[in-house]
Amino acid sequence: MTLESHFLSSWDYIITQLGGADGLTASAKATGACQRWKKIKNGAVLLRFVLAYCLGEFSLRGVCAWACCAELADIANPSFLERLFNCENWLKSLITQVLAKDSPRAVKGRLIRLVDGTSVCKAEAIAKKRSKLWRIHSVYDLPANRFSFFELTDEKTGERLNMAPVIPGEIRIGDRCYLQPERMAAVIAAGGDLVVRAVWTNARWVDQNGKLVNVIEILRRGSRKGKVDVPIWIECKSGTLLGVRLVAIKKPREQALAAQREVIVAALKNNKQASKEALEAAIWVLIVTTLAQDEFSANYIFDLYRLRWRIELAFKKLKSIIGLKSPPGKDGRSARVWILAHLLMILLVEPLTSELDVSPRSEMAA
Repeated sequence: MTLESHFLSSWDYIITQLGGADGLTASAKATGACQRWKKIKNGAVLLRFVLAYCLGEFSLRGVCAWACCAELADIANPSFLERLFNCENWLKSLITQVLAKDSPRAVKGRLIRLVDGTSVCKAEAIAKKRSKLWRIHSVYDLPANRFSFFELTDEKTGERLNMAPVIPGEIRIGDRCYLQPERMAAVIAAGGDLVVRAVWTNARWVDQNGKLVNVIEILRRGSRKGKVDVPIWIECKSGTLLGVRLVAIKKPREQALAAQREVIVAALKNNKQASKEALEAAIWVLIVTTLAQDEFSANYIFDLYRLRWRIELAFKKLKSIIGLKSPPGKDGRSARVWILAHLLMILLVEPLTSELDVSPRSEMAA
């Protein structure tokens, strides 16, 4: 079953999930998407217009022609474009509504929240050269296997560990770009725990008294066992010390050699020679965590971190099944609506993905 046929066969389900036709009409009016229901009769028709343009292959003119043939509405494409510009806040409210329905709660087994981002290039011809992007900041929850947070920004806003609200008791897992001491402290203060990939040069490592610690020396001492699990502190810009565990494990031989080759190549590109310390660090995977050692062993920490592949599969679903790609047109207003429509659809399709040909859930079960 294709996405298009699945979308059409599930239209009643989609309307129900979004509060029904009356609810859609009310929310569209409340958010300024449409103040007068003249040519477009109600919120359900407006949503179908928006999704037909954003998820289909029609141009603006083509969508208007399709709507006329389907007897949904007789509207000129400039008028539809004006309405499209006004739909951003409406789609944001619908996304918030869907996310709130199954708002996760920390349970005895601990809620696991995977933090990551994905992006699509803007439509301008030179956008790729200038790194002009639309960035989607996301959180993916386990064991629910669903997105629980989206934030759409441009390339000027970087990844932030604490962008999503913290659910007390959660374990928030992030890649090395999320080694952000002040933001890590904010998550901890709100009641969350952390498992974050680390780079030996990307933090000011100290002991509990604020004295600098040589991470390479720590790795050398653990070289025989191939594993490290020690308390350590990270100094924040404010001068406060953030207490964490440094957990490290040696990579398998082939992976270690490949990592060292990457370090050497990167140094040569900058007309430099790879340092001995950089080559030593390359054979290790470093993770910092706030989880207690007596409850979560070093091996368990790495098992938790490996769960990050699930959000990568979720992004794959978003881009391949739902068809998220660079939005058409240069106008940021229509581009944001285009991306938000895709995010709304992924939330609505997630419970139905077992009927589609490609599903991260089926791949995880394999």
